Amino acid sequence: MRIREGHLVGDSADAKAHGLRTTLLGYLGLTKPRVIELLLVTTIPAMLLAHRGSVDPLLILNTMFGGLLAAAGANTLNCVADADIDKVMKRTEGRALARATVPRSHALVFGLALSVGSFFWLWWTTNMLSAHLAGATIAFYVLVYTLLLKRRTSQNVVWGGAAGCMPVMIGWSAVTGTIQWPALVMFLIIFFWTPPHTWALAMRYKEDYKAAGVPMLPAVATEQQVTKQILIYTWLTVIATLALALATGWLYASVAILAGTWFLVMAHQLYAGVRRGEPVKPLRLFLQSNNYLAVVFCALAVDSALNLPTLLHL
Repeated sequence: MRIREGHLVGDSADAKAHGLRTTLLGYLGLTKPRVIELLLVTTIPAMLLAHRGSVDPLLILNTMFGGLLAAAGANTLNCVADADIDKVMKRTEGRALARATVPRSHALVFGLALSVGSFFWLWWTTNMLSAHLAGATIAFYVLVYTLLLKRRTSQNVVWGGAAGCMPVMIGWSAVTGTIQWPALVMFLIIFFWTPPHTWALAMRYKEDYKAAGVPMLPAVATEQQVTKQILIYTWLTVIATLALALATGWLYASVAILAGTWFLVMAHQLYAGVRRGEPVKPLRLFLQSNNYLAVVFCALAVDSALNLPTLLHL
C-alpha cells in the first residue's frame, strides 16, 4: 500500500511539474521568441552605425533588454487579440491561447506588464525618445495592425510591418538621442523586406488564412500577382540597402551588393517559375530572406565596429 501511495505521490509531483513546465512554455510562446530574433539582428548594428567604432556595451545591453520586453509585450498582446483565429489556422493551433494552456486574461495582464516595463526600462536606462518609440511601436502593432488592418485589407503586412522596423530607430535613438537619415534608411530596408518575407510564407499557408477570414495577399490574389509584388518589394529592399552604403564603408557596400544580387535572383526565379506554370516553392525564399537580412546587418555591424572610412568621406 505504501508503495502504491508512493507511486501516487510521485505521479502527482510529476503531473504538477509537467503542468508548470507547460504553463511556462506557454507564456514563453506568447512572446514569439523567433520573431524577437529580428530585434537582435537589427538593433545592435544600428547602434554601432550610430556611433561608429565605439558604443558603451552597457547601453547596448540595456537597449536590447528594453527592446526585448517591448517586442515580447507586443507579441503577447497580438496573441490575445488573435486567439480566435489562431484556433482555426493549422500553423498557429498549437499556441498557448489556442490550446487554453494560458488563460486569456492572464495573457493580457502579462502582455501589458511587459509593455509598461519596456517603456520605463528604456526611459530609465536610455532616454525618453527611445521609450516613446517603444511605446508607439507596441500601440501601432496591436491597435493599428492587429485590430484594424489585419482582418480588413490585403495590404495589412505592408503597413503593419512598420512595427518590425522600429528596433533600428530605438537603437539609433538610444545612442544619439535623435533620429537621423541612416536610421530612416534602415527602417525602409526592413519595411520593404517584410512583405516578400511574409507573403512567401503566407503562400504556403494561404488556405489557413482563407479559413480564418484573414485577407492576406496570397489568400485573395493569384500566385502571379503575389510573386510580382514580392519581386517589386525585393528590388526596393536591395535599393534601400545600397542607399545605406553612403553612411558605411566598403565592407558593408560589397556585402550589400552580393547579398542583394542573390536575393533578387531568388525572387526572379520564384516569379518566373509561376509564370511558366511550375510548382510554387515559396518557402525557400521565406527561409533565405532571413539569411539575407542577417548577412546584410551583420556586415553593417562589422563595418561599423571596425570604423572603416565611409563612402561619403572617401
